Amino acid sequence: MSHNISKTILKPFLLVIALLTFGITTLSTTINASADSDSDAHYSAVYNEAKKHLGSRYVFGAVGPTNFDCSGFTQYVYKKSVSKKIPRTAQAQYNGTKKVSKKNVQKGDLVYFGGSKSSISHVGMYIGNGKMIDSQNRGVVTENVYAPWWHVVGFSRPATLTFD
Repeated sequence: MSHNISKTILKPFLLVIALLTFGITTLSTTINASADSDSDAHYSAVYNEAKKHLGSRYVFGAVGPTNFDCSGFTQYVYKKSVSKKIPRTAQAQYNGTKKVSKKNVQKGDLVYFGGSKSSISHVGMYIGNGKMIDSQNRGVVTENVYAPWWHVVGFSRPATLTFD
């Protein structure tokens, strides 16, 4: 009789263990996939989305899809191209994304301007060769990062991008 009781108790116990193991494995896979979600983010997608909006009007506070301010533009481009959410304002984008040094800046990184790292007033997207695409008083344009009217205060990488 005690042999049957052991089997009766053991079967549900093993079933619970099997379900827990399956659940933990599934959760672990989901967490790892989320952590690596940037891994299929291609620079070409970000760059092509940004280029689509060249010539769009600058409007303070605008977040797209036809008018932008500087941080509304970078936020829109990352969300639309690689489904990456970044904060709304230039200062919040700098504060909330991974910093990179000038020597390690890559295409697709964000470049920030202002009085200091705690007083950021503008952001653009670096596209290589000292150039960026940004939204400013002339609208969405391609221009030099190191123009005399800009004071670069830092760079950040909102997503790890792959290059084709």
